[in-house]
Amino acid sequence: MSTPLTSATTEFHLRLLDRFELRSGERVIPVTVGPQRLVTFLALHNRSLQRGHVAGTLWPDVPTDRANANLRASIWRIPAACRPVIDLSLRHIKLGPDVSVDLTVAIALAQRLLDPARTCQESDLSGEARSMLSADLVSTHDDDWIMVESERFHQLRLHALEALCARLTAAERYGEAVDAGLAAVIGEPLRESAHRVLIKAHIAEGNLAEAGRQYNLYRRIVHDELGIEPSPSLRRLMLAMLHPRNPISLAASR
Repeated sequence: MSTPLTSATTEFHLRLLDRFELRSGERVIPVTVGPQRLVTFLALHNRSLQRGHVAGTLWPDVPTDRANANLRASIWRIPAACRPVIDLSLRHIKLGPDVSVDLTVAIALAQRLLDPARTCQESDLSGEARSMLSADLVSTHDDDWIMVESERFHQLRLHALEALCARLTAAERYGEAVDAGLAAVIGEPLRESAHRVLIKAHIAEGNLAEAGRQYNLYRRIVHDELGIEPSPSLRRLMLAMLHPRNPISLAASR
């Protein structure tokens, strides 16, 4: 049976978006690089793992005995005040039950926004939600496992920001919609779908000049960076804006 390293019931908050930070209440607990890698790995997997698997993944270029020794050292280098963040048994290891992780919250938020059949709560459409989805997973290490997870979350959050922009536009909350759309554009300036939802927000609000400027900005970016033009669907969207009697609808431009 798995048991925490201490019997303390203190709740911890682990931040992995934008930077690594471990808090106990209002107090930030300093954690060195080795334990940071371990805690991040456990948080990303969010389940009980064999200790040998964890050691082999974190230290793939050393013999098994050395990798296991490195794992033990990382565990005991975690400050005593936050030892409960690691839940250990003889053969398994996982993140402790009293640790909340901002990445887990952000993924759940993104999944709610991306479900078209789901009605989101007000908190899902808030400025706090936009802020959470504007940060990438911390990638201070060059490990393959964190680079893969970082790209995975990056793509998820961009899709979620676009969905958030569309939901806010539909709710006629145009200022917030533009903010969400701009966050998506900043996250990936070459991403046409981000520019599209932002342009639609401007059009829905009646700011046709802003929509035109955004389109021209995107057109310059992709021409300079990739030597290409915006897609036909985006050009049709702009045509519908410039010639409102044209039967082309915004929905058809998707």
